Amino acid sequence: MKKQMFLSALLLALCLASGLTAQAQNTDPDDVNLETQLYIIVGTNQEVDEPRLPATLDNVVKQLRASLPFKNYRLAATLINRVKNEGRLELSFIGGPLATQSIAATSTAPSFSQFKVRQVKLSRNSENQPIVQMLGFNFGARIPIQSPGPIAANGTVIPVLNYENTGVSTDISMREADPVIVGTLNVGPSNDAIILVVSAKRATMK
Repeated sequence: MKKQMFLSALLLALCLASGLTAQAQNTDPDDVNLETQLYIIVGTNQEVDEPRLPATLDNVVKQLRASLPFKNYRLAATLINRVKNEGRLELSFIGGPLATQSIAATSTAPSFSQFKVRQVKLSRNSENQPIVQMLGFNFGARIPIQSPGPIAANGTVIPVLNYENTGVSTDISMREADPVIVGTLNVGPSNDAIILVVSAKRATMK
């Protein structure tokens, strides 16, 4: 009788262990998707139509105002993408000028940008706190810069349009859903700057 009870208890323990193993496999980080957000902010000393940035960037704006001498900041673009844990991300896009001075009209001189991350993955820091790593983060852009050109016969100055390359490459570690400043990029003679801010969090299952 005791032997049968022992065998029953052993079988129950094995079943529970199998269930826990199956549950652990179901929550395997490899099956997790991450939602990334890239904010492209322009710092300028000019007046802007919409100086208010999203509330999620309040702490970022405080850091910017404390360290960079710009009067205003505007949000040029927000890029939201979903990537599998330990997956890669690559995005190319065409948009309006990212700077606000010494540039041509949006319709005639778009900017060309590319955003890459070699690997986005969940990890833990030295204090065993959960973090998100972006390895091989790369952002590059070709920005249209307008400068004075030759003088026409009627005395008007003919503008000259050139494209300037700018970009940043780095590795990033950040707390989940906490936006961080990746870097700033100066843009031409306008002295404006492109500021890159990124965040990542586990994507909601739908």
